[in-house]
Amino acid sequence: MWEKLPVLALCGFSGSGKTTLIEQVLPSLIQRGFKVAVLKHDAHGIHVDHTGKDSDRLFNAGADVLLQGPNEGLLRVHEPLSINLEHTLSELSQHYDLVLVEGHKDSPLPKIWLMAENESSPPPETRNIIATLERDSARPEQLLSMLESWLPQKWLTTPVYGCVLIGGKSTRMGRPKHLIERDGKSWLETTMAQLENVVDRVVIVGAGEIPKPLLSYTRLPDIPMVQGPMSGILSAMRWAPTVSWLVAACDMPSITLEALRWLVEKRAPGIWATLPRLTTTSNVEPLLAHYDFRSRQALEEFAERKDYSPSKMVSHKKIDTPLIPSHLTLAWRNINTVVELNQ
Repeated sequence: MWEKLPVLALCGFSGSGKTTLIEQVLPSLIQRGFKVAVLKHDAHGIHVDHTGKDSDRLFNAGADVLLQGPNEGLLRVHEPLSINLEHTLSELSQHYDLVLVEGHKDSPLPKIWLMAENESSPPPETRNIIATLERDSARPEQLLSMLESWLPQKWLTTPVYGCVLIGGKSTRMGRPKHLIERDGKSWLETTMAQLENVVDRVVIVGAGEIPKPLLSYTRLPDIPMVQGPMSGILSAMRWAPTVSWLVAACDMPSITLEALRWLVEKRAPGIWATLPRLTTTSNVEPLLAHYDFRSRQALEEFAERKDYSPSKMVSHKKIDTPLIPSHLTLAWRNINTVVELNQ
């Protein structure tokens, strides 16, 4: 699990400067558009409230207390939500571009060791140290430089799965679009074959007949009470919550390998989905698009509000909407009617 998460531990003995270094690099990371979490363990107890304050009185009376203020919030609980480090980091990584861990030198996490005064080398029992920073060196600059290469590499270790959406009413076409054949193969078979060239696994989402050659593939149902393509996208993301998804509708028979590769290559730290545009003034194209697993929370929130259009994701600040190169635009042509089919 660790090798697939953007989690980095900063370790060192007491007084080595762990907190100071994290504090120094955070403004630069935030300025670059990254959403960062810090996991810090304090063996001496957590002090986050003032004795006698209303929230402290309620906590001491036995309740877990959620504090909310302008642009901030804090949940104070009597028992940790999870005592398992791997589970905690997995949960955090679904909401953040980078998780920095202060301490936990005995964990299997990748680590940067901060040398303390008069220390000549890291302790031999500490494993997975990827870099060592000397006491009097330019630590913030060195750490930021290392993250420039480490974070993109870590981000790209996330597996990419393909999701083909089927099952629309096809009222205007008069028959299931995913079963329409071209050159002896259904549109569904053609789309899946293209996706298999660029992803680790392909699944089918939605209701409807499946061609016999595809019966061995994983089939997921749409989510009840959620309408349209949003139902299929969320079904895939709930089924495999720590992979990114290359989503394709079944009515785009001109999808090309080059177009899919272009989409996948748009992955980068801080980008939670790539919803491309055909022109600078057109709406985004959410049904041949890439969704990082971190975008799931936003999709779930739209679904809860009964707003079932994935294109509304464009309002999220972590979404990229690049212009599709002109020679690739045909891949985004969807066919809905017999007239369009015969053109």
